[in-house]
Amino acid sequence: GTPGRVIDLIDRGIIRPELIASIVLDEADRMLDMGFIHDIRRILRDVPAQRHTLCFSATMPPEIERLVGDFLHDPITVSVRKRDVTSTVSQDVVRYIPNEKFNTLTMLLAKPELRRVIVFGERKHSVQRLARDLDRAGVKADAIHGNKTHQQRQRALNQFKSGAIQVLVATDVAARGIHVDDVSHVINYDLPATKED
Repeated sequence: GTPGRVIDLIDRGIIRPELIASIVLDEADRMLDMGFIHDIRRILRDVPAQRHTLCFSATMPPEIERLVGDFLHDPITVSVRKRDVTSTVSQDVVRYIPNEKFNTLTMLLAKPELRRVIVFGERKHSVQRLARDLDRAGVKADAIHGNKTHQQRQRALNQFKSGAIQVLVATDVAARGIHVDDVSHVINYDLPATKED
């Protein structure tokens, strides 16, 4: 669960941390990066020191690795990489005239080489609006974000994988951990908050 939900369950006596033998932190870098460090420390405070702790992450920058190290004893790192993706990716900046951002995006998406595109937006409501506006402009699109149910996100993802839609508009958090083959382009419609993103 989210750190806040787990703390709530501990406070209500539904989860008894002293009985926990294993801890799993999925998306560990994001959990710590998003300011959950104090919540995680609170959760782990009453968990026995002799436990099995697993941290999963797509990225592990050094500063986050140091924080995660606080939770681990004699850690072992397992890295699974098919290839160094960054060496096969070229990046570009697309300039646009103020108030023409959406039109610039639709012109890009009309190019035949943009076959299967993930567009990242910053907020849930703007991602949903962008997907709707693209659909109305004749670009088959759907959105995934935290306000959608698991079934809605899965349906959008399946349509994207099958080619039924050209564009998947997503918040970066909602898109973590998904895998889609043959994505031709990734567009940051809103500038990412960090260089790593």
